[in-house]
Amino acid sequence: MFELLHKKIASIIDIKDEEFDFLKSLFLPKKIKKRQYFLQEGDICKYQAFIEKGILRSYTVDEKGSEHILQFASEGWWMADLSSYLTNEPSFLNVDAIEESELLLITKSSWELAMQKIPSLEHYFRIILQNHLVSTQKRLLQSLSETAEQKYLRFINTYPDCLSRVPQHMIASYLGIKRETLSRVRKQRAVSKQ
Repeated sequence: MFELLHKKIASIIDIKDEEFDFLKSLFLPKKIKKRQYFLQEGDICKYQAFIEKGILRSYTVDEKGSEHILQFASEGWWMADLSSYLTNEPSFLNVDAIEESELLLITKSSWELAMQKIPSLEHYFRIILQNHLVSTQKRLLQSLSETAEQKYLRFINTYPDCLSRVPQHMIASYLGIKRETLSRVRKQRAVSKQ
């Protein structure tokens, strides 16, 4: 179950077998069903999740009941409400499974212990957090300036494996556009490809 995690870490840092064995001991494997929560708004995020299998989404729900999806995470990605995880304050996010998922969970204390015992992990997590910050900043700027078609094309490039696995209304929510607009953009793209 830890093969993908090992592959992802080894793609950024050198990690010895005994170090990885120690790291594995700090994770809690967990399976969650489709639509099952990993985190609910108001709860404290006690774990970071590495997705071995499946897809999770993080989102908020406004006072009208509309969902606003911030992120999708599929195999090989990390998911958590970092603000809640790092500060131990209640989360403003919900995180649930779009499909049956297999996760590797790590607490903050275990995460810190891992970086203390395996110093190169600090470099790995710094790269992961830097990439997350950069992509979040880009996404914010693009959401303010791009057309619906540009947003959709960027989604296809960022989450190619999600197109067939995520319902269209969730993709529209992530893009910040209406379902009808997404349908129109997809039809226009299909026609232009013919």
